[in-house]
Amino acid sequence: MKIFTNEALRKIDDATIASEGITRLDLMERAASAVAYEIISRWRATKRMVIFAGPGDNGGDALAVARMLYEQGYRPEVYLFNIRSSHLSDCCAANRRRLIDMGDVDFNEIVDNFTPPELGPDDVVIDGLFGAGLHSPLKGGYTSLVQYINNSDAYIVAIDMPSGLFCEWNEGSDRRNIIRADLTLTFASKRLSFFFSENAEFIGQCIVLDIDLDPTAIATTPADYYLIEKEDVREKLRPLDPFISKYDNGSLYLIAGSYGMMGAAILAARSAQRIGTGLVTVHGPASANVIMQTSCPEALFEADESNICTTSINSKRRFSVIALGPGMGTNDETVDAIDHFLKNFRNPCLLDADALNCIAKRSMLLRSIPKGSIITPHAREFDRLFGKNVTDEERFKRAINVSKNHKITIVLKGHYTMMVRPDGKVYINSSGNPGMATAGSGDVLTGMIAGLISQGYTPDNSVWMAVYIHGHAGDLAAAKNSQQSLIASDIIDNIGPAILDIKRQ
Repeated sequence: MKIFTNEALRKIDDATIASEGITRLDLMERAASAVAYEIISRWRATKRMVIFAGPGDNGGDALAVARMLYEQGYRPEVYLFNIRSSHLSDCCAANRRRLIDMGDVDFNEIVDNFTPPELGPDDVVIDGLFGAGLHSPLKGGYTSLVQYINNSDAYIVAIDMPSGLFCEWNEGSDRRNIIRADLTLTFASKRLSFFFSENAEFIGQCIVLDIDLDPTAIATTPADYYLIEKEDVREKLRPLDPFISKYDNGSLYLIAGSYGMMGAAILAARSAQRIGTGLVTVHGPASANVIMQTSCPEALFEADESNICTTSINSKRRFSVIALGPGMGTNDETVDAIDHFLKNFRNPCLLDADALNCIAKRSMLLRSIPKGSIITPHAREFDRLFGKNVTDEERFKRAINVSKNHKITIVLKGHYTMMVRPDGKVYINSSGNPGMATAGSGDVLTGMIAGLISQGYTPDNSVWMAVYIHGHAGDLAAAKNSQQSLIASDIIDNIGPAILDIKRQ
């Protein structure tokens, strides 16, 4: 699913209006109907509802919702802010007339001074002040109103967007002046800012409402951001050729593990096998031979000269894909091995965990990462490599620049794992749960990405497919045993069931 910018969604609205021969007011009616349905499905008509409407189209949505609620027996209190009298948008003005024409409505139009209604925890506030129509941070009396609403303990429903929050970038915004919604009812698709952790407190639960926008316009409107869903993965998964051999399913060379951290190597190797890799060879410290042979008998083991860590990497052997990092440690000898490997290996590879931490110890090695490679940092690993970031938004913007400049794909792991490509396209994952924030989960993902690449899937597709399957496997595991009890091995055990479920129509 495409994640559109606010500008792109406006163009899709215009295309819908043109293709259906309707007016903008008709489209607003459609959106308001979807919002009213969600509200009616949650609360009885006896619930006190207070609606705050701004002078723009978001206010028009709110006034239309108020009218529909009145028609269903609700009695909301409506406050329309028209501070600069006669500056309502056309649709807002039209819905103002429609609401007033109903007669017995509790309608208050604010043109100068405003005494706010008393609000409490038993009330529902519907925010229709500005939504996505905001072009600059809130100021003046609106900041006081937002803070008053936020401090009221009322349940807050935002129409389209919490007022004060921008659809894409919120750097420099005063967080005190943004509505903290408990429920956000947005249209067509989630907005990019919804995927940054620092904005979660403003959005609450988010429901995307389908308002039947023109499908041709949606299909032809370009987007840089995409939400990965089950159907996307289903379309790409290939059936196995009945005459296939293990060699056809590719080979993975996995440099992983060190003394005391061989679990990471085992998890990565097992996940690569579970997702279908034909041959997995693990290179690790010599002391790990018995551990690997007993814990992962299907994998080959190549012993390093050291009993403790990796001190050399054979970059001349031919494999479908090479992955480095899980549990390697950051001993000086290992950093030297990574240094030598990156300066002599020119094909794309997969770098994770301690491979990235080794590079962070010698930042000049960033220039030696082969073009087309994939790195899979979590937030702390990313910041070690590229500098401290205060917010997810800041880190996201930096990842786009780094990916473009170094011509590498960056997998930013988190609640919404984001895959950033050198061409500026970003794929955001929709599967997974908080229980997956556990030791070894990233090692499992490394094996899965490498495993799909080894089987001939393009690196770009392998990344987002593996990330979604990884999250879906975690969801299945949590459904069986709870999020709290989830461990990385549970994800591996559910890779097969996840693939079966994704293939199921």
